[in-house]
Amino acid sequence: MPLDLPVEHEETAGRGRYVMRLPDGSEGEMTYVRRDPSTIVADHTGVPPQYRGQGIAEKLIATAMADAGARGQKIAPVCSYVVAQFRRHPEWSDLRAE
Repeated sequence: MPLDLPVEHEETAGRGRYVMRLPDGSEGEMTYVRRDPSTIVADHTGVPPQYRGQGIAEKLIATAMADAGARGQKIAPVCSYVVAQFRRHPEWSDLRAE
């Protein structure tokens, strides 16, 4: 079960991230580059070693998917973790961009 911490969204000049600020001051994040107004390219997901296996990365991706769906956007997965999450969640297939 993921830590019960909020996921924040930040974007500046076409680059962005979904971030969870962790109790020890470190961060878990999924970063992206905006391809166009309706597509982001998810290029990296990272969680500090001491927090791995707690569902943090999955919560970051799920938040990004929910936001994309609400905004009518698509996500192009470049990060291997995001690719794997698309395979595990066929219900997200309509949010996948190539």
